[in-house]
Amino acid sequence: MPVKPTLGQNFLKDAAAAERIVAALGDLSGQTVVEIGPGDGAITGFLASRAAHVIAVELDRMLALGLQTRFPADRVTVVHNDILAFDFAAASAAAGHRLAVAGNLPYGITSPILLKLAASHASLDRAVLMVQREVADRVVAAPGSRDYGLLSVTVQIHGPAERLFTLPPSAFSPPPDVHSSVFRWRLAPRFAELGIDESSFLRFVRLAFAQKRKTLANNLRAAGISPASISRALADAAIPAQARAETLSIESFAALWHALGRDLPAAGNTGHSLGENKNPE
Repeated sequence: MPVKPTLGQNFLKDAAAAERIVAALGDLSGQTVVEIGPGDGAITGFLASRAAHVIAVELDRMLALGLQTRFPADRVTVVHNDILAFDFAAASAAAGHRLAVAGNLPYGITSPILLKLAASHASLDRAVLMVQREVADRVVAAPGSRDYGLLSVTVQIHGPAERLFTLPPSAFSPPPDVHSSVFRWRLAPRFAELGIDESSFLRFVRLAFAQKRKTLANNLRAAGISPASISRALADAAIPAQARAETLSIESFAALWHALGRDLPAAGNTGHSLGENKNPE
């Protein structure tokens, strides 16, 4: 079947890698799994052999029809839809439990998909996802490292993420220009643990990373917070005055969020997305 470059189609052809992805999800007996972008079904077959049920969400109509022909409906439900429009909450309610997620994510919309999964955390248990290696570098990065940024904090505040393995371009057809990495993400948000409001905290983190070359204080001043409030809050949170956002742990971000309190700006468009780098995906 012809590949559609506009859909970011690079089909996994390494069967051993597909099996490793499914194995990384752990015990799937009694479990419903949502597969993102199943393509020609390289991962779907392994999922169907282990999970109670698979919901394969495929945007390409012809690929969706092919999957419907290949897999029995009692094992695999093929949904012809954009994953960004998929209702995880409804699927979880129908299954009667939180869902597992697997997928080889299209490079062009990796960040929106990760945001969608984060926003759907109440319906999800765990995910094993394949992304561009550079994106995985950012997802699992630790504070103070070159790759640590907004994506790192956004993913990790929703639960721990770990890199599993990396694949060369030759593992795909057609081969992409980059390596791909698989990571496992356990959806276990830390908002209650840290005593922070989800939407307010995530807005605050976007402000903190607005310009990575600037200090944290400068980014917060640009967001309209007074220098006096910033200085007081940094001191209260035991954060150096010249610190940059990429040096702060999630715990330090939470402490600063608490210290700023009512001085935080109201909800609005920060003008910043997860693609803080010029080549996010």
